[in-house]
Amino acid sequence: MIIMIAAAAENNALGKDNNLLWHLPDDFKRFKQLTSGHHIIMGRKTFESFPKPLPNRTHIVITKQKDYHPEGCIVVGSMEEALSKVPPNEDTYIIGGGQIYELGMAFADKLDITKVHARFEADTFFPEINLHLWKMTENEFHPKDERHQYDFSFQTFVRK
Repeated sequence: MIIMIAAAAENNALGKDNNLLWHLPDDFKRFKQLTSGHHIIMGRKTFESFPKPLPNRTHIVITKQKDYHPEGCIVVGSMEEALSKVPPNEDTYIIGGGQIYELGMAFADKLDITKVHARFEADTFFPEINLHLWKMTENEFHPKDERHQYDFSFQTFVRK
């Protein structure tokens, strides 16, 4: 199954200047729990936003840069090539950024979204979810608290 996983604001904002716009520990925990042990597909800028590769995951980086070879990563030039590197019948996660989500939307079977209940100024956005094509199957609300500055919801969508 091809799963896109993202945290997006009410206005679909993802980030600005290659940084996240919020700090939600429970979202990080969920991301780690869901993606550990799987292939993760991302763009070069997303990969470079990490201090180091994420443990216990196979990194597939999509880039147009021919001489880009970060250690321990599979580097490809397209979403199709990225998906061809994933073993058959294995879940794989598309983890961003904005352009990669745009490319991945046509291939995805499922969307695991953390909807941050706020609006942000951003330069990177998640694509609009077309509710004629996607059905929400889960929506778990989490109010803000001492660890989380914003209300958020864990939402799951499956292709109709």
